Amino acid sequence: MRIVVDVSPLSHPPTGIGNYIRGSLAGIVAAAGETHEIVAFAPTSLKGPGRIRAALEPTPIETRLWPLPASHAARTAWSILGHPAAERLLGSFDALLHTDWMTPPQRGGLRATTIHDLNPLHHPEWCTPRTIAMHRRKDADAAKTCDVIFTNSRFTAEDATETLGIEAERLVVAYPGVGQEFVSEGEKTSFNGPYVLGVGTLEPRKNLQRLVDAWRLLDGEHRLVLAGGAGWGEQQGLDDAGVVLPGYVLADALPALYRGAAVYVFPSLFEGFGIPIVEAMASGTPVVASNHRSLDEACGPAAVRVDPMDPESIAAGIQEAVARRDELVRAGLEHAAQFTWAATGATMLRAFVERGLT
Repeated sequence: MRIVVDVSPLSHPPTGIGNYIRGSLAGIVAAAGETHEIVAFAPTSLKGPGRIRAALEPTPIETRLWPLPASHAARTAWSILGHPAAERLLGSFDALLHTDWMTPPQRGGLRATTIHDLNPLHHPEWCTPRTIAMHRRKDADAAKTCDVIFTNSRFTAEDATETLGIEAERLVVAYPGVGQEFVSEGEKTSFNGPYVLGVGTLEPRKNLQRLVDAWRLLDGEHRLVLAGGAGWGEQQGLDDAGVVLPGYVLADALPALYRGAAVYVFPSLFEGFGIPIVEAMASGTPVVASNHRSLDEACGPAAVRVDPMDPESIAAGIQEAVARRDELVRAGLEHAAQFTWAATGATMLRAFVERGLT
């Protein structure tokens, strides 16, 4: 098969969706071997080609990247106008996998996408207008036109059926993986003392204000480190002297940041899966996580679950994780080991091949 994959989001610093695209694509290429041809494509910004190629390294993959001065507008127009067909730019193919940023038209072949979560539909108050518009268009297109719809969790698959009316037979759960760099042994970041860690874009859904409030209820032994790129929305309390804001952390520095933490806290109000949870576990760090059911699969039996709306519950969870550290580390390492990008890619390729034969 010849499978073409939209990698447009990799023109930005990778976060959850970008990491999923990069990891799953590496897994698809590995599973494909020399039997199938995989091509990464993107209409992207003028600086996009260099960023995308860097993000894809060292995966050996053909790229078709078209730098444009107004790439977002071009992708939106391509999606809405419905022409030219992707075959005009990419040649013939057997399957096309597109992402959240556009819904490119095609003449033939399997049509596929990935739904990471339906947060913009359920909670538009936590999203920017641009994000809401993109997701509404993409999710409606997926329900109407896609032969295969990958989700990163069973929760998201069931949500897609309940919210969008997508039949279960079109849905394939392809769990995210944990990069091989996330291991328990190795360098540890230090902030001149023990610290509680949160990792994620600074935005309302991540619920960082309540994490700050919970941290203030503790005994003061730990600093609070909140690593992540600037998002949007008001983030109060982050100017506290005990709060460290290192900003966006590059991928090669993230494992040491996890390993150095006394506890990793993920108080998010809604997710599709929650990749940082299993990254922290694989790095040998005990995890405290929101009890929202969207995180059940990422947490398994290996995390302390807390009420994300209650700072006292979060604070108590942190204290419990510190006390149960050895037990939680063992359970976390065992749980995280089942998530690999090789398995993600194999699942996705198998879905293409099986549907391509019918």
